[in-house]
Amino acid sequence: MITRQRLAAGVCALLAALTAGIAFPGGAVADETQEAAPKVELVLDVSGSMRARDIDGDSRMAAAKQAFNDVLDATPQEVRLGIRTLGANYRGNDRKEGCKDTAQLYPVGPLNRTDAKTAVATLQPTGWTPIGPALLKAADDLNGGSGTRRIVLISDGEDTCRPLDPCEVAREIAAKGIGLTIDTLGLVPDAKTRDQLSCIADATGGTYTDVRHKEELSDRVGQLVDRAADPVVTPVATEGAAACEKAPTLKSGLFTDREEFGQQRWYKVDVAPGKELRASVSVADDRAVNPDYGVLLRAVTVHGREIVRGEAAGTGRTDVISTGLRYPKPESDDDDAPAETVCLQVTNSFSAASGVKTTPGLPLELTVDVVDGPSGHHDVASFGLGRGWWLLGALVLTGFVAGLLWGWLSRWRVAVWRTN
Repeated sequence: MITRQRLAAGVCALLAALTAGIAFPGGAVADETQEAAPKVELVLDVSGSMRARDIDGDSRMAAAKQAFNDVLDATPQEVRLGIRTLGANYRGNDRKEGCKDTAQLYPVGPLNRTDAKTAVATLQPTGWTPIGPALLKAADDLNGGSGTRRIVLISDGEDTCRPLDPCEVAREIAAKGIGLTIDTLGLVPDAKTRDQLSCIADATGGTYTDVRHKEELSDRVGQLVDRAADPVVTPVATEGAAACEKAPTLKSGLFTDREEFGQQRWYKVDVAPGKELRASVSVADDRAVNPDYGVLLRAVTVHGREIVRGEAAGTGRTDVISTGLRYPKPESDDDDAPAETVCLQVTNSFSAASGVKTTPGLPLELTVDVVDGPSGHHDVASFGLGRGWWLLGALVLTGFVAGLLWGWLSRWRVAVWRTN
């Protein structure tokens, strides 16, 4: 009887669990999956200049539509894709109205290929080129979630809505620390268009590509959409302090920040006995700067004593300058020995060119890794020679033995000669 009652109770519990599963079909799990899904928004210039027929004998608009159709067919299932247009609706000459002309053609979310293709097919080259406003709206479209976020901008001309400079807009987006990358593609671009689109991409760590053929456009957009689905280390936005005692404590990972020209930023890392701190920093000049600049990364104690430093200098030939350092914390005989707080100081000597805005600050990327320390003599330098010391010892020994053999052979030959 008791066995039957327990069996009945177990069946009831199983039915209740199944009912709960049907009523609430893994909503929380689905939300977490949705939150981490990579997001991409394709931003297409539909201004009047897209009528030009200079891409393999067809119009720029036709080439863009074909590329979109190819990409929509190949978009990975896990990617949440959306489409935004600029210059697609307003046909008048009022600049103020024309600079508001940006709209979301297809919302960012699970892709319905038929609906997306139908929406793209209706586009006709129309109006202005409000790149800056479109980028601001696209950033809002991709807001939220923790997955990869990428904007792919396709345009054939400069922004016509200054003074809202799209390059400054891209810097502001990057300064928010939301991990959003903007890639740009220029359709048969002139020098000014190329410079502007390159500046937009550089400001967020994206790429710029010249496009003059249909196949190039389809392939490149497809690559960028696929890249969003690749597993990557997502940088964590942080904010360094003006002094060590107020600095944030960082764990191992990749961090992004902004640093004003000539500014110091401080961060803290706890290093336990027997561990090694490895840190590197990269600062990008995402705008025109004067040549001759440098970056300094210092590890100091909380009392201000320098432990080790890394530094690098540039002359204007590269747009990123990097340096790094390593600090092994010796083992302790005390198993309960506390970790040492190490302060990391990042300083730059960039200066802005004449007429260039100094805000927001320069993009800074800091990598912190705390790993197991060097294993005794295998990694420890000996008289400054490191592992090369063993090679030098082997060469000396070999030379000594070779000298003895040569001396013995020489004496033997002389003895034989005298005998003969």
